[in-house]
Amino acid sequence: MMNDNYNEVHMANIKDVAEKAGVTVTTVSRVLNDRGYISENTRKKVFDAIAQLDYHPNDLARALFRQKSNMIGLIIPSAAHPFYAELVNSVEYYAYNSGYKILVCNSYYNSEKEKDYISMLKRNQVDGIIMGSHTLDVSEYLNLSLPIVAIDRFLSDSIPYIASDNYNGGVLATKLLIEKGCRHLAHISGPLFLNTPANKRYDAFVEVAKENNVPIEVCETGLNSFEGKEHEKLIFHLLQEHPDIDGIFASSDMVAASVIDVCNLIGKHVPNDIKVVGYDDIYLASMFIPSITTIHQPIKKMGQLAIDIINRQCEKESVSMENILPVELIERKSA
Repeated sequence: MMNDNYNEVHMANIKDVAEKAGVTVTTVSRVLNDRGYISENTRKKVFDAIAQLDYHPNDLARALFRQKSNMIGLIIPSAAHPFYAELVNSVEYYAYNSGYKILVCNSYYNSEKEKDYISMLKRNQVDGIIMGSHTLDVSEYLNLSLPIVAIDRFLSDSIPYIASDNYNGGVLATKLLIEKGCRHLAHISGPLFLNTPANKRYDAFVEVAKENNVPIEVCETGLNSFEGKEHEKLIFHLLQEHPDIDGIFASSDMVAASVIDVCNLIGKHVPNDIKVVGYDDIYLASMFIPSITTIHQPIKKMGQLAIDIINRQCEKESVSMENILPVELIERKSA
């Protein structure tokens, strides 16, 4: 007979559960993995025994047995960035509703770190990987042999990706600045050497400005695009070299916020002297002073679609390689 201190001196295992419930180990395993018919009476006995013994199944062993871990890896540059924080929140919400747990990995655009995380996720038998960052050679992803989807990243023709309609977003932003009377525009883009759908914002900016005979300046942020102080230096030099710039399309709301900060420092008023349009429509965009006019990309929908694509791949269903979601111009005070 087990004494009252049993759980303190012995960590319960599946055999203990079977003995306590008066069933076989196979029956306990079938209850835990929801396999085959088990009567409600037997199921209750097993779960009562699990509760009394404080038994915790070995998730990795169960994953190997079922060939499904109910875990999804999410690799992003930084969860500290508001856009990715909102994306993580969305992915986790829809993953949990679909029976998954999320392992979040911050790569900080470090290829070695990204490679280590991919290896770790494979060792943990994740059911799929959502990529929000990539610095590795495409072959690293092609060799994964498990469900994968990229967000705002184009990896290869055989890997599905999700993106907002970046080109239309660039068109909406640039046209708005011109319609508001701007006569010298600037675009602060992400690193254009990365093959990302976001580069289409730049393409649209250049084409719309050219169609309207508006002179432009373009500057790129570095690979680590989360350094506010670096943004401020870049913006300060841009406005110092081109003091007649009166409209800026920023690659993100956080970059737009840095533009507003620099304008305040050098005595330029937003939007009277310089009009600013951001991209993302993060939660904070409406809280800055002035509130940021921006291009809304559906972050919640992106997270939901990522989980749906992983699910469908797990079920061996076909998925679309290109998944482009519509954007919307949100007018506030900065333009």
